[in-house]
Amino acid sequence: MTTLTENASAAGGAEPARQSTHVITYQAAQGEALVEEMRRDSTVFCMGQDLRMGGFFGGTRGMVDEFGYERVLDTSITEAFMVGCAAGAAMTGMRPVVQMGFADFSLIAGDEIFQKLGKWRHMHGGQFELPAVIVMPIGPSGGAGPEHSGSMEMLGMHFPGLKVVVPSDAWDAKALLKAAIRDPNPVLYYPSKQLDWIRGPVSTDPDEIIPLGQAAVRRTGTSATVITYGCMTRRALEAAETLAGEGIELEIVDLRTLVPLDLDTVTTSVLRTHRALIVHEAPRTAGPGAEIAAAIQERCFWHLDAPIMRLGAVDAPIPASRHLEQHCFPSVEDIAEAARRLART
Repeated sequence: MTTLTENASAAGGAEPARQSTHVITYQAAQGEALVEEMRRDSTVFCMGQDLRMGGFFGGTRGMVDEFGYERVLDTSITEAFMVGCAAGAAMTGMRPVVQMGFADFSLIAGDEIFQKLGKWRHMHGGQFELPAVIVMPIGPSGGAGPEHSGSMEMLGMHFPGLKVVVPSDAWDAKALLKAAIRDPNPVLYYPSKQLDWIRGPVSTDPDEIIPLGQAAVRRTGTSATVITYGCMTRRALEAAETLAGEGIELEIVDLRTLVPLDLDTVTTSVLRTHRALIVHEAPRTAGPGAEIAAAIQERCFWHLDAPIMRLGAVDAPIPASRHLEQHCFPSVEDIAEAARRLART
């Protein structure tokens, strides 16, 4: 068994130990990515609520001092307006980054995200690109309630024309956001609020990015493959360490992006372990795991030694209680128990 804790190593790139790094939080890594890209490219700007004061989670603090009021825009709580402005700006050659406080509010801008950003380049015969990034934090946040705790990253998988990113640690939060900003297509970037204050190393190289559509094998194993992303990657790794003491060696595949979806890495792993467990923060019913399970079934059916398993959030509104909400999402113990049953099937 090998545990891959360094992201560039997991991605098959240079060893991070040879790079210049520093340790910051997952949330700060996103702010650092945005600052570096705004320095690199004068067409990049950001908009959202209270960004000049740091935004909902502090990631944009101090940016207005360097970039001014024209590139750090405070808006009212008008999500449709924000994304509509982003679409118009992207059509004219700008690279907007829209910061929404919670992914739940993206539904207010549903037409602008899924119709305008996702389809206009195609509707207009490719006359322009739409390089916009919409940042939409997902998951529970300490009892904020059902309208502030949603995980709806599966919507970007269903509506064509959009890319979908869900980083699992500080390194990826920075490197994937930089890649998203540079991409000529609209990208939905879903950071997990559960990871906001988790610290980890990030590269200080302003050109360090992770290409979208490249999964990472975080841990190698032979008993079963766990396919996951976002905050569940960390929990899956903890579960794997618990089960290693029982002789069960899990392989952990961190998808990083849901669109493009790196099915080659997933199926290569499943063909080796012959078992698959998909874990995510989104609701289980019609969640990303359903599509991934179908793809594995199509590609690996004759090599599976057990049915594909899925773990996701409960199919219920998330309660406005920090004590109750933790029971609505897969825990380390839930993942370990599911993987134990799968490995012994």
